[in-house]
Order: sequence, then structure tokens, then C-alpha cells
Amino acid sequence: MAETANITSLDAIEAFRAGMVVYLGKARPLLEEISGEIIRTRQWIEDDQRRHWENQLRLRSRKLEEARAELFNATLSKLSTTTALSQMAVQRADRSVRECEDKLKMIRKWSRELENRTGPLIKQIEQFKTYLATDMAQAMAYLERVMEALEAYASIGREQK
Repeated sequence: MAETANITSLDAIEAFRAGMVVYLGKARPLLEEISGEIIRTRQWIEDDQRRHWENQLRLRSRKLEEARAELFNATLSKLSTTTALSQMAVQRADRSVRECEDKLKMIRKWSRELENRTGPLIKQIEQFKTYLATDMAQAMAYLERVMEALEAYASIGREQK
């Protein structure tokens, strides 16, 4: 007579399958959260921050023009104290405008840098999501079929005894 397998319990396979279910239940939401965080960060830099500093640049440029106009008027009126204050106001407004321009340059740089660094990671996350959705689902179905086959095999062995 051919040797038969001595299958006494399918608990190990069932425990492994249950562990896979738990893992899938935790991994999918985590990957979604990571993707969402990357998207929110990108939007914050590219939209919110850019819009904020562009508005600031417009406001500060307007203040610079006003300060220059005051300096011009003070120069025409030949008031030395007013001229000195107006020159200081122009310098302050000019520094403020340059600060906005620097911030906008940094935002453009951060935007490119974020895209360069997160692009490959997002691709890997999407591949992993696909793996979890397809390959792991197939693995779960395969384990179910294995358990059914082993249960059928074990029941044949019990019937023969």
C-alpha cells in the first residue's frame, strides 16, 4: 500500500491565511494614507504656498511703488528728513519684495525636488497596491483551494480507517 500523508490539522494553514487577511486589512489603508499625504504635501507647496507668495509679491510690489512715489515727492519738496525716511522705506520695501521673489524661487525648487523624490516612490506604492489587490487575492483563493483539497484528503483517510 502507498504511504499516505498524516494530516491531523489544517490550523497552521488557516492561521497563515487569517494573518494574510489581517495584513491586507492594514496594508491597504496605510498605502492609501501615504499616497494621500504625498498628494496633500504637493498641493500645499504647488498651490497654497505658491498662491500665498504670489499674492504677497503683488502686495509688496505695490508698497514698493508707493514708497518710491513718496521718495520722489520728498525729493521734489527738498525735505531732507522726509527724504531719508522715504529712502529707508524704499529699501525696506525692496528687501521685502526680494524676500518674496526668493520664496517663490524656493517653492519652484521644492516643487521640482518633491516631484523628483516622490515620483519613484509613488510608482512603487502603486505597484504594491496592485500586487496586494491581485496577487495576494489570488494567493488567498489558492490557500482556500489547498485547504479544501486537504480537508477532502483527510476525510478520505478517516473513511478508510
